[in-house]
Amino acid sequence: SLNCASFLEYTVKERHVAGVILARGGSNGIPLQNIKLLAGVPLIGWVIRAAIDSDVFDSLWVSTDHDEIERVAKKWGAKVHRRSAEVSKDTTSSLETIQEFCRMNPEVDIICNIQATSPCLHPHHLIQAVEMVTKQGYDSVFSVDRRHHFRWQEVTKGEGPDTKALNLNPAKRPRRQDWPGELCENKSFYIATKKLIDEGVLQGGKMAYFEMPAEYSIDIDNDIDWPVAEQKVLRFGYFGKDKPELVRLLLCNVLGCLTDGQISLSANGDERVSVNSRDLDGITMLQRKGTEVILLTSSENPTLGRLTDKLSQKTGCVVMSLNEPKQVEVEKLMKEKKLEWKEVAYIGNDATDVDCLSLAGLSAVPLDTSAMALIAAKYRCQSTAGHGAVREFCEHILHTNSFQNTRNSDKKYKSTD
Repeated sequence: SLNCASFLEYTVKERHVAGVILARGGSNGIPLQNIKLLAGVPLIGWVIRAAIDSDVFDSLWVSTDHDEIERVAKKWGAKVHRRSAEVSKDTTSSLETIQEFCRMNPEVDIICNIQATSPCLHPHHLIQAVEMVTKQGYDSVFSVDRRHHFRWQEVTKGEGPDTKALNLNPAKRPRRQDWPGELCENKSFYIATKKLIDEGVLQGGKMAYFEMPAEYSIDIDNDIDWPVAEQKVLRFGYFGKDKPELVRLLLCNVLGCLTDGQISLSANGDERVSVNSRDLDGITMLQRKGTEVILLTSSENPTLGRLTDKLSQKTGCVVMSLNEPKQVEVEKLMKEKKLEWKEVAYIGNDATDVDCLSLAGLSAVPLDTSAMALIAAKYRCQSTAGHGAVREFCEHILHTNSFQNTRNSDKKYKSTD
């Protein structure tokens, strides 16, 4: 028999917790922003990855009315709630959509509404916040961050020119370090019991906030926010259980990455292949920062052979001819260089690259790549093969290495503080 405490623990554990990401197709700010690539990952991919790795959800859903968002959501591992037209309007509230989700999924007891526009969310944030409901007995929990903004009363036309301070004494303006600031919703997530949602509220009952550090708080509303979000997510985003390390080696396929796959014929029948100078500059940038670059080829085409010889002379890169399966030969190379996959970056474009793309710490494909390679890659370039894709990935590697160096410096500084 179970005692009272054990029974309560048993019943609490049995409650079905669902994560729900609202991702309507008709965004008013940025068209299809929920699947726009942010640092090479679809925006909803960042929060789906964090939610899955938190392991606190019995089910994880993306609620959408759009076919492409549905496809991306499923690719990243979420289920899809195909919302009705009634809750897909500009005027529809989040609560109305979640209520429809609850009606269609009656087994759900607790809902965590995760915002797709919060790409710096980490699994540990979700774990701690969900446990406040499942283990500490709260009915609703929402995320906040601490802000140091002095607020003033708005004056509308016809009310006169005077305003007044709302949260400070202007005669005694506090220094930032002397003022704890205020807690504001950062819109990362809202957790509520189904009972509250049925009553028409997302925040109510026994309420609590979950404070997130400012570096993890960002909300994307328009195009102006995007470059800032991209820089922030590279430094503070969640990259999965296997965090990227400093990239020490880039393996770059020549055919279909450095070249666009086209072979032109001259009047006398000579074959010619072109390479973009921006891509070569990207390789040089990496080399100057200490990252080795090896060019990969598997073709016996004599034209490509002559090209790789010239590329080797121009860039100083070793050219390596790989046979299938590529993974075996790459791992032999890594063993010789005493490297792990997390220290290797790989850019490919075909089904034969899938294993290496999946295993590499950083991996990329050009915009015009095969579907199989696209699914395996961690980064999808905005540029096509032979037209800047390699340069773009090199810049991504440099950004990642730079922020990883900063993180390591921060850790070293804190450990000696």
